Order: sequence, then C-alpha cells, then structure tokens
Amino acid sequence: MADHHSINTILITGGAGFIGSNFIPYFLDKNPSIKVVNLDVLTYAGDLGNLKEVENHPNYTFVKGDICDNLLVKNLFEKYNISGVINFAAESHVDNSINSPRQFIKTNIEGTFNLLENARTFWKGKNNRFHHISTDEVYGSLGGNGFFTEESNYQPNSPYSASKASSDFLVRSYYHTYGMNVVTSNCSNNYGPKQHDEKLIPTIIRSAINGVKIPIYGNGKNIRDWLFVKDHCRGIGSIYHKGKAGETYLLGGNNEYDNLTIATKICKILDIKIPKKKRSYKDQIEFVEDRLGHDFRYAIDASKVSKELSWKANESFDSGLEKTVDWYLNKYQL
Repeated sequence: MADHHSINTILITGGAGFIGSNFIPYFLDKNPSIKVVNLDVLTYAGDLGNLKEVENHPNYTFVKGDICDNLLVKNLFEKYNISGVINFAAESHVDNSINSPRQFIKTNIEGTFNLLENARTFWKGKNNRFHHISTDEVYGSLGGNGFFTEESNYQPNSPYSASKASSDFLVRSYYHTYGMNVVTSNCSNNYGPKQHDEKLIPTIIRSAINGVKIPIYGNGKNIRDWLFVKDHCRGIGSIYHKGKAGETYLLGGNNEYDNLTIATKICKILDIKIPKKKRSYKDQIEFVEDRLGHDFRYAIDASKVSKELSWKANESFDSGLEKTVDWYLNKYQL
C-alpha cells in the first residue's frame, strides 16, 4: 500500500484525453493535498478545452510533451519530485492501429517503459505507486457467455490491444524484478462527456444530428460492456490509493449491449430531445463493412475490485447515456 505521507506530486500522463480529463478534476477535488502534473503531447485526441475547470487550480500544472522523451520525463521527476504516476497516455483507437500500427508500438510500449524506468531510477526502491491504466481488449474475444477476470489469458487481436498487453507485461515485470509498487487496472468500454468524436457513441450522436448515415460495423451484433467514465474515475482513485502492489483489477459497468442496441437507444433519446418531423433518427442507421479482426464480445467480472476495494459502477446505462447525449448537444449548441 502507498505511503500517503510521502505523496506530494503525482505525474498523470495523457491527462488531456477522454478518461484523463475526467479523472484530473475528480482527483484534485478528492485529494486537496496532492499536486498533479499533467504530461500530454496533445495528439489529435487530446484537448486542453476538456480541462478548463482546473487550468487555474493551484495544485495543477500542465506540461506539453511526449512520454517517450526520456530527458523530459527525467527532468519532470527531478523538478517536481514526482512521488506517484498514473499512466493514461496511450494511442487508443483500434481502427487507427489497424491502418498505422507504428505509433501504437512507440507510445504504448516504449512510452510505458520510459515512465517505468525513470520512476524506478528516481524512486530508488521507495514504495511509491505506479498505476498503469489498461483495457479489457488485451484478453481477446469472448463467445456468447462467460466473463473476463484478472485470471484470464491474454489474447490480444489488434495492434492496439497487443501494444497494451505488452505494456501491461512490462509493468508486471517491474513488480516481479524490481519490487516496484505497481498496480494495473483494465477497464471495459468507457462512455460519457469529453470523449473524442471518433469513438462509437459520439459518432452515433454526431451522425444522427447532422442528418447523415449512422455507421454500424457488420451486423451490429458485437457486444461491449459499457462503463460510465465518472464511475471509472472513482475506481482508479480507489485502486491508486488502496490497491495491493503487483495486483491487477478489472473495472466494468455490467452493462452489456450490442452496437445496434446502443445506436437505437441514442436515437430514441434524440427523438425526444430534438424530434424530427414524421421520422425517427434510427432510419439513418446503416451497416458498413466490418472492422478487421473485430472481437465479438467483451464482458468483465468486477467482483475482485468490488470485494477488496468496495467499488462498483453506480451509473445506470440509460441515465449515463442521456447525460452523454446532453453533453454533446451542449457541445454542438443544439
């Protein structure tokens, strides 16, 4: 367990991305004695606009830079006396990993290694915490039943999930080889405010209100477990503070839906909020060629984190989805 008296400044990487930009305001609010340095290279998927609420916070500092930049990371550890790391930084869009995998290997594997190695060197055996954020996609694909658990075998099927699996193993190795105080959390699909437009739920909302076809891969039957991002943030906070060193924790929302159902649910919400004359938004749904290596189903058994850290997802999928739609309608000023 982390020694909280020594925790002053933590390095959060990728904090301008979807999950990170939800987590930082939450974490600063819950931990008034902790300072946060947010290191983000601001790729297309990072947006400082998502951190407006904390940009003038006395305990918050933003640094633009790459986790692969060894000298920069080393300087940050020394300058800010970094005493903890939460690593969100990752290339995460599966389609992009299929089209151009190289950047995924660099950021997700080399970047994680660079953070681990700098933390190990700077902390010199101190019991400081390194929390690595990962994904359920490392476990591959499930059939019609069963769940991923912390004991599931790794079977990544895309360059994205393979790169995340590699980084998970690196983190594990720093615990077993160097005794470093690491934890890893693997989450199911997140949804909620601040998600990049390329992802499934924002794409459905944007396409619907723009009057264009809503693209759904294959037959729309691929199933994901959905976790509201604010619930995920609470889970990360619990694991960072109370998780057992060397352990992995799975965070899931227990909300399994196929893609077609999600598109239909969003269209129903929009039919009420901004109705169209005489027709439903769901008339815009169109099936498109399936993604290469598209995993059929992911589902998470989150009983370990529930039992050990008393965490569970609170947000119902329907209420979370409505909050998400509202956020995008506000963003598009509709």
